[in-house]
Amino acid sequence: MSASSHFLKLPGDPDVLGELLHSLSQPLTSLRCSLELSLDDVREQQQESVSEALQQTEKVIGMIQLMREYLDADQSGPEGSPVELASALRRVVEELSSIAAVRGVRLCLVGTCTTKVSVPESRLRLALQYLITAMIEAQATGGRVMLLLGEGPAGAVLRAEGERGCRETTFRKMECVTRPTARDAASATSAALTTLRRARLAIASRVLETAGATLVFSDGDVGPTGFVLRIPRRTGIPA
Repeated sequence: MSASSHFLKLPGDPDVLGELLHSLSQPLTSLRCSLELSLDDVREQQQESVSEALQQTEKVIGMIQLMREYLDADQSGPEGSPVELASALRRVVEELSSIAAVRGVRLCLVGTCTTKVSVPESRLRLALQYLITAMIEAQATGGRVMLLLGEGPAGAVLRAEGERGCRETTFRKMECVTRPTARDAASATSAALTTLRRARLAIASRVLETAGATLVFSDGDVGPTGFVLRIPRRTGIPA
């Protein structure tokens, strides 16, 4: 057993890593506030540097939040009533419709079901939000994300299908005409976005698999081109 795994399993300290992440986020949050306040006070030539520092700080805070969510994803939540999958899905679709519209992507939901999922509603909605957001981000302008919800003897099935354009091809064409410095920056940004997307999808998978569901992706070069979520009837409580 490695030293790190032994450390995380010390008696009486079940959430050492979570506590460390929380402790790390506090000074970073204070730093972000200080940087925001200093933007108006520094000289104009210094504002760019302060703004860049603020952006990097916000990125780190966001990553810490994702790590916290990943740790919490397979933890049993407080006892409560099972959540209706269809109701949670409709709310998430309503919330993401405006984001999809800004990107020029159509977001459509067809079908319903009565399946209930034994997972805290906040986690279920977070998982659905991450899944659908990844689909939206993978579409080019004019694309569409179709969500098909149904139910059978075995349980509920949610299928997501996307119609994508040549987003990556366009990115590669831009790389060919930009300067090396700009090209390196664009490549680094793309890699960072890919890492964040993978983290969010991993969180969604852990949340749903903890509830007994199975999730299968159809992966493309830029993001998921679709997924199939199956929730067996035994994991839900019929209406």
